Parts: sequence; structure tokens; C-alpha cells
Amino acid sequence: MLQFLSLSVNQFHVPLSFKSFANHSNLKVLLARRNKFVAEPATSQTWSPKFQLKVFDMSSSEIEEDGKLQLPNFLYYQYDLRYIDLSYCSYGGIGFPHWLVENNTRLEDLLLMNTSIVGPLFLPSHPNPNLKTFVVSYNHLQHEIPRNFCSIFPNLETLWLRGNALKSAIPVCLGGMQQLIYLDMAVNNLFGGIPKELAMSRSLVFLDLSLNTLSGKIFAPIYYFFNSLAVVLLRGNKFEGEIPDFSTISSTNLYVLDVGFNHLSGKLPKWLWKNTNLWRLDLSRNHFEGSIPMEFCNLVDLLFLDLSENHLSGAIPSCSNLQKIRYVHLRKNKLSGPLSPAFNGSSLVTLDLSENSLTGEIPDWVGMLPNLSILLLKANQFDGELPVHFCRLYALSILDVSRNKLSGRIPSCLSNLTLILRTERDISHPFYNMIMYSAFRNVLAVSRLTIYDLISNKVSYDGELPSSQLYFFKYGVEYIEFRTKYQVYTYQGKILVLLFAIDLSCNRLTGTIPPGLGNLSEIRGLNLSHNNLTGAIPSTFSKLKQIESLDLSYNNLTGRIPSELTEMTTLEVFSVAHNNLSGPIPDRKNQFGTFEENSYKGNPLLCGPPLNKSCSEGTPTASSSEEHGPVDMGYFYISFAVSYGIIFLATIAVLYINPYWRQAWFKFVEDCSTACYFFIVDRLGRLPCFRRNM
Repeated sequence: MLQFLSLSVNQFHVPLSFKSFANHSNLKVLLARRNKFVAEPATSQTWSPKFQLKVFDMSSSEIEEDGKLQLPNFLYYQYDLRYIDLSYCSYGGIGFPHWLVENNTRLEDLLLMNTSIVGPLFLPSHPNPNLKTFVVSYNHLQHEIPRNFCSIFPNLETLWLRGNALKSAIPVCLGGMQQLIYLDMAVNNLFGGIPKELAMSRSLVFLDLSLNTLSGKIFAPIYYFFNSLAVVLLRGNKFEGEIPDFSTISSTNLYVLDVGFNHLSGKLPKWLWKNTNLWRLDLSRNHFEGSIPMEFCNLVDLLFLDLSENHLSGAIPSCSNLQKIRYVHLRKNKLSGPLSPAFNGSSLVTLDLSENSLTGEIPDWVGMLPNLSILLLKANQFDGELPVHFCRLYALSILDVSRNKLSGRIPSCLSNLTLILRTERDISHPFYNMIMYSAFRNVLAVSRLTIYDLISNKVSYDGELPSSQLYFFKYGVEYIEFRTKYQVYTYQGKILVLLFAIDLSCNRLTGTIPPGLGNLSEIRGLNLSHNNLTGAIPSTFSKLKQIESLDLSYNNLTGRIPSELTEMTTLEVFSVAHNNLSGPIPDRKNQFGTFEENSYKGNPLLCGPPLNKSCSEGTPTASSSEEHGPVDMGYFYISFAVSYGIIFLATIAVLYINPYWRQAWFKFVEDCSTACYFFIVDRLGRLPCFRRNM
């Protein structure tokens, strides 16, 4: 007799009533996930099944016609279910099906993730001591967590209420649940503090309370996180105060600590550097101060580090043993000194040191990182030439060295960058799916289905486990800040995968723009503004078929704007303002029909729409001036220096002879100094560079 039936991951049109399986009286396992269901006439949907299932899974399914799925009516007649998964199905705003738990007193796993459940969390009237897994994440549950929750489900191992609208304090009784291993109540409206009873739990391995409105101190002296805790995610709350140097968090079991986006202050605690098994450490967007100690080098297994947007100062410790680290974010601190080889391991994918006070030349080891994909060094005090070894970063997709003191020419070999398409695996930290699963495989309840003995024949289910079992290991998506289209955007996940951009703006670069940059066909943003670049705009830029933002403003570019640029049909932002360009502006077709006067201002010799200056025959151009022969710049500089010297000496003589004029002169200087300064800075093209980053 049929006991096990799997229809999963097919293109079957399964009858929503499941009535066609009515005669299989011995059926125990029915798997129908990732299929399309067919609605049947209402008269045929009500029926009483002859079977009593132990396992039922119709997750990630949809109805064939437009509309909402309905819960199969036969479930009302099931009394022996041990495992049920209805996740990722839209049931059109149903209430919590508490009758499923009431009817099936031996139910062990209830998975209702993202099933459009609305309203309060109604619980069954009688306790269910067998329930181990309770997953109702990403629904629309509201109001408080029922006070009798712990007494109704006293032996829970996994509790996921993430992504609802629960407005409640954390129930104190959760700390008394001796079997509770995984607790996820993130992305709700929870308030108050962390109950000390929960902090003292001896069973808890995974704790995520991120993105709530919790407050108070995280590591108060009376709180003791015991050795079982391996993952602590408290991001995006209102916790405050200092973290004491003492903690009983085990130095061997803690793998993930994320307390970013809070109001924590003081120095980095000493106990932190004893957790040598840490994979992810995120203390970003707090108020930590002081230096990063040398003991930081003890974190030899560290994969992800984010200390951004604090008040950390001093030099970055030079660590030669951090060979596994892949993602480093230290932006917006007060770090200073030269860039030490702290993160020169071959695994490094992201290095973000933006907006610090780092000095000296960009070292050669940066160009020897074979997997480096994102390099953000903007707003420091790096000097020297733009390193040629950047050309060896074959995995590079985002480069930002803007707002430094880099000089010299743009290396032509940058045109050889491949700007390869990175997979999402490179961005979303796959170790949450792999490494953490491996570390916790002895405590995860992933083998429950394999031990179901289906009546006397002991048929077992050894198939694929539901993806939701690994759901909570997918946190930690990387994000970066990058300026393009005159705004700072935050990129993460799939969008970050597709971003290819180079920003060399606000430096002291000279020479011509390498025509080979037009070979970067996948680039979406290129900013060379606020430099001292000369020569013509390369017509090869017309090959940048994906580009959305091109900024060449505030340079000394000459010649015409190539008409071929109108072929860049994806261009949204274009600026060549404040150069020495001449001649007619390209025809207003494709994207060039959208660019206004601001894109071209500061070029007296440009003409044509959208400028008010028409291109008449008498309009001077760079080419017409060349007919009279080139200007001898040597004679020009000598004559200018002699004239300036004569005027300067004459002014000194007059002021020395006439006291009245001398007094008036100094008063004029005092009154106008500030205004003159800003006028001069603006004319030099440096003030807009400053303003745009305020």
C-alpha cells in the first residue's frame, strides 16, 4: 500500500482539494512543494480523507489561476501530523491556523514562513509539549506575544517570529525554555531590554533581535551569556553605554557578533580579541573610540569585519596572519598613518577604508590581491602617483580613490580591467549557508524527518530538507556606499553584483584621458572630475554601452565634444562643465536631448542648444585660434612674471609713501578676505568638490 508520495518540484497541476488521493488509506508522507495547484468546483472540495498523514509539505506553491491559495480542507481532518510546511504560499490574509496545533497534538514542526498570516497570534487552548519548531516569520502578525506562549509550547527548540509587526516586550519566560536553541525575533517592534533570564539561557545557540526598538545596556554586569551562544545579532536597536572589558562569552563558541547601528560607546572591549573563532564582527555605526589594538590580529578565522562609522583613531595594526579575511569595512573613522599590510591575504574581496586620514602612497601590496573586487579609499590623504599596479587587479569591479592627493597620469593599462561579473555568492557571505551549517550540524534539528518510522514498515524520508532549515544562516549581506549621479547610494545584494564603476575625482591627475578607457564596456559610472586633465575627450567613450554617469567636469580638456557620444543610450548624468571645450554641442538626440545647460557651463567657446549661444560663423573655436600659430608658453610666462613684478613693486611703493592709502588698503583686505577666498576657490574648481561631499 502506498505510504510515501512525492510530487515536489515538478510542473504538475495538482488539484487543490487533494481529493484524488482519497483512497490511499495508508498514505503517511505527501510532498507537493513547488507545484501549481488547480482550483476545483466548490462542491467537490469538501471531503473526508481515509488517510492520516505524518508529513505534509506544499511550500513554495501557487495557484494556476490568478488569485490566492486556500488551505486544503482535508487538513481539518488530520490528527497525526508531525511535520507540516506551508511556507512561501500566499493564502490571502488568513489568521493563524491554531486549529492545526490543537488537532495534531503530536506535531513537532510547524513552518508557516511568508504565508500572508495577519492579525494577532492566537494560540491553541491546550499545551503541546511535542512541538519543537515554530516558524511564522515574514507574515503580518500584530499586537503582543501572548503571555502564555511558553506554557503552550514548553519544549521549543526553534522559534522564528522574524519580520512581523509584533509590538511587545521580550517575554521573560523565554529564558526558562531549557530546550530553546534558535531564537529569531528580528524586524518587529519589540521594546524594552533583554531580560536577564534570556541572557542566562544555557541552551541558546542563535539569538537574533535585530531591527527592533530595544534599549538599555547589552552587556550589563548582571548579564551572563553562557558558553552555548554562538551567534549574537542585535543590530539596529537603541542599545547604549560601554561594553565592559569582562565577559563570560566563550572564547571558542562565539562565531558571529553583530551589534551595529546602536549607540554603544567607549573603547573596544579586551575580551573581544580572545574569541579566536570569530567569523563575523560588526560594530559599525556606534560611538566607539580609541585605537584598534594589536590583539585584533588574534582573530585568525575572521572572514568579515565592519567597524565603520565610529571614532576609532591611530594606525591600522599590521597583521600577517589574517589570511582568511574577505570583507573589511573601516570607513568614516579617524584612522591615520600609512596603509599597513594588515589585510594582504589572497582571499580579500572588499577593502573599504574611505573617509579616514590615511597618508603616504598606496602600497604595492594592494595590487597583489587576486580576488579584490571592491577597493574604496576615497577621502584620505594618499599622495604620489595613481598606482600602476591597480591594473593587476583583474577581479576589480569598483574603484574609488577620489578626494585624495594623487598625481601623475591615469595609467593606460586601466583599460585592461575586465570588470568581471561577480556572482551573488561573492557578496552575500556564503559561509552562513556552509560553514555555520557545518559548525552546528550536531545541534540542528535537521534529521527529524529521517527518523520518522512510518508504521510497521519503517519507511523513512531521506529526501531534500526544506530550505527554511538554513534560513537564519543567510544574514550578513554586504553593503557599500558609492557616489554616482551626484548622490551617495547604498548598494547591496544583487544590485552590488552588477555595479562596475571608477571614481578618480578630486585629485591632482594630469595628462590626457587614455582612449582605452572606452574598452570598459561594462562600466556604469566613470568620474574623472576635479583634476588637471588635458587634451580631448576620447571618442572611444561611445563604446560605453552600459554607462549611466560620466563626469569630466573641472579639468582643462580642450577640443570638441565628440558627436559619437550620442550613441551612449544609457547615459543619465553627463557633465563636461568648467573645461576649455569649444565648438558645437552634439545633436540633442537620444540621451543628449535630456542634458541641460549645467552639463556644459564654464566652457566659453561651446555653442548650440541647450546653451543660449548659437554657433554662427564668427564663433571662435580652438581650431581657429590655432591658425595664427601656437602661443610660445615660455615667452608668456616670462612676460607675465615681469608684469606682475612691476605691478607688485609699484603697489608697495605707493602704500609706503601714502599712509592714507595704506590704511584703506588693509581695511579692504580684511573686509574682503573671506569672500575673495571662496571666489578664488570656486574659480579653481575645488569648492564644488568640497560641497558635494558635505
